[in-house]
Amino acid sequence: MKIAVCIKRVPDSETRVKIASNGKSLDEAGVKFVLNPYDEFAVEEGLRRGEVTVVCLGPAAAQETIRTALAMGADRGVLLQTDAAPADGFVTAQALAAELQPGGWDLILFGKMAIDDYNQQVGPMVAELLGLPCVTAVAHLEIDGQKGVAEREIEGGIEVVEFPLPAVITADKGLNEPRYPALKGIMAAKKKPLEVKPVQLGAGTIEVVALTPPPERKEGKIVGEGPGAVPELVRLLREEAKVL
Repeated sequence: MKIAVCIKRVPDSETRVKIASNGKSLDEAGVKFVLNPYDEFAVEEGLRRGEVTVVCLGPAAAQETIRTALAMGADRGVLLQTDAAPADGFVTAQALAAELQPGGWDLILFGKMAIDDYNQQVGPMVAELLGLPCVTAVAHLEIDGQKGVAEREIEGGIEVVEFPLPAVITADKGLNEPRYPALKGIMAAKKKPLEVKPVQLGAGTIEVVALTPPPERKEGKIVGEGPGAVPELVRLLREEAKVL
């Protein structure tokens, strides 16, 4: 199978981030960036099924993220180079769809979402632009010839979806167990083809007006111990916290 996996460079969730002086973006100084965790499931699924090309939209530094996927086993990478990832997911989808349009792909894979914006929208948008069927948040996938069957975990059950190929799939946690790049793979990734294509993006219709840190948590209060503290706890939850 000829498979494209679209990935994103995101800040490591364990990295402390700061807001830049413009108040609209992150200060990247000292921030560790990684391959989006949900995209790891997409890369792994692609590796198990065929020849994989990894496509990423982002700055020049995103080449390191692509090399991570190449070290996992992907065959080649493409960086659609721009100054920064746009806030408008549709602009990202347009750039990716333009790159993928002539590819003749059997399967296009995305992570369910990126952990930096949680939009869950680029995969379905690319599918719409390419006129392909799309199944999101897939936790189990089977493909037989030109037909696929996917399972999606929904509240209270499992949804089973049948679809024809080619198709766009977004991978959820549990689809597989992503492999760790071995030393041999890391060394081999340095020699694998990585094409850099500068792209000009549209303005889009979404703008980040401001970023603000979450409010500081208030100090907790100990109301007592044992069953005797329950009445006072209930009173505080009702009168002060107003959650009852």
